[in-house]
Amino acid sequence: MKVVLLLLAALLVAACETVQPWERGTLARDDMQWQTDVMEDRLRNHIQYSKEASSGGSGAAGGGCGCN
Repeated sequence: MKVVLLLLAALLVAACETVQPWERGTLARDDMQWQTDVMEDRLRNHIQYSKEASSGGSGAAGGGCGCN
């Protein structure tokens, strides 16, 4: 049990990283973003919410066929 806790603690400590100000430019590049095209992401979310007849996570209300 102690070995498992030690390994878990080592993994948690290894995940902590401080980003220096001069490194933030690299992380802000378009190819480092989760979504590279905001409009495409919004369109995909709209299609999903329309097909699923539900919404969540983005603050949109309603559902249905999407033929407003």
